[in-house]
Amino acid sequence: MSRPAKILIGFAVGAVIGIVCHLVAPDSTGLEFAVKNIAGPIGQIFLRLIFMIVVPLVVAALVMGIYELGDLRKLGKVGLITFIYTILSSAVSVGIGLAAVTIIQPGRGMDPAISERLGLQASQAANLIGQAKEAKGVAEIIVGLIPKNPIAAAAAALDGEMISLMVFALIFGAALTLARPNRPDDPLVGMFESLREVSMRVVDMAMALAPVGVAALMFAMTARFGWTLILSLGKYVLVVVGGLAFQQLVVYSAALKLFSRVGPVEFLRQTREVMITAFTTSSSNATLPTSIKTAQQNLKLDRGVSSFVLTVGSTTNQNGTALFEGVTILFIAQVLGVDLSLGQQAMVMVMSILAGIGTAGVPGGSIPMIIIVMQSVGIPAEGIGLVLGVDRFLDMCRTVLNVTGDLVAACVVDTMAAKTRRFRHQRKPEAIEP
Repeated sequence: MSRPAKILIGFAVGAVIGIVCHLVAPDSTGLEFAVKNIAGPIGQIFLRLIFMIVVPLVVAALVMGIYELGDLRKLGKVGLITFIYTILSSAVSVGIGLAAVTIIQPGRGMDPAISERLGLQASQAANLIGQAKEAKGVAEIIVGLIPKNPIAAAAAALDGEMISLMVFALIFGAALTLARPNRPDDPLVGMFESLREVSMRVVDMAMALAPVGVAALMFAMTARFGWTLILSLGKYVLVVVGGLAFQQLVVYSAALKLFSRVGPVEFLRQTREVMITAFTTSSSNATLPTSIKTAQQNLKLDRGVSSFVLTVGSTTNQNGTALFEGVTILFIAQVLGVDLSLGQQAMVMVMSILAGIGTAGVPGGSIPMIIIVMQSVGIPAEGIGLVLGVDRFLDMCRTVLNVTGDLVAACVVDTMAAKTRRFRHQRKPEAIEP
């Protein structure tokens, strides 16, 4: 049996047992003990095995990805294609979400006090609002891209500061390319290559435990919450999930068909393991090692291009998060009776695209960004409490779109970069006038 099939079985078993236990004895002391002391620790061990290798893998993959591109002019072309694709795909994603929530109107006629009936804690919303108020300004964000201390940046990477570590790796990789070009036998180049290979081996070791870890994570979630919260906000959940599915099955398939040599059906078949890992961990950063392995071993993409696109994309190319943020902001506005003008809705769209680019690739990383956008268009920040109960499930769904979007971007950029190289080689020199 293939590993994706084993993980899928673990996912199904954990979810079914958890739902049954929640239905039979939702307030049982024994169930809480099993979640807290058995399933929870098993799931966390699996996650920690992946998280512990993310930082060395990101550094090694980016440094070697740039080095293997060889020419910094090529890096500029790959970066430009990646940037254009990220902006366009994020815009399409947000547009789909805003169109769906405007047409379906999931928040109209809904009681704002539903969050109290669902048992949501006002203190949780208050804490998130406090985090949003402490957010950095634009100038601080730009300056913060350059880390004073790369070691400190690495230590804070998994708490939402991954971009500064990536910038350091990009600069270091560019400098290595300039200082020691075309020297694969160089000791420093060999060190980063070895670090990348060892990191990928650790990923393989961690993923061997994935079926058990995934089952434990799903059991812990469904045993505590069941599907009650999701059903209570069903219309909103369906709009988000429907938008994500449309982006995944229609938009991404079209992008692969038009701009990539990997077909949509083959892409879905080869990326099953990545999608399952993304769904269960709710983290683009945790899924990154599996994505890199899949891109290079299954999809056969260029190592330099895929390493660059996937590591940068894990933080910047988050179409699922952008769509979710746009839908959630308009949904909360509808529930609270806040009418947004066309100009304000356009602002929501632009800020959702930018927020999707800047959101940390960790579970729940989009919520503080949503609060910032809400406040900018006059929506009470306390309204975030309406969606906190179902955020965990939707986080799992949007993370799937985030990581598959990164892989689609890698396929598109790899194909377009290859076409650019072929075009350059095929051009004939102009005839010289006698």
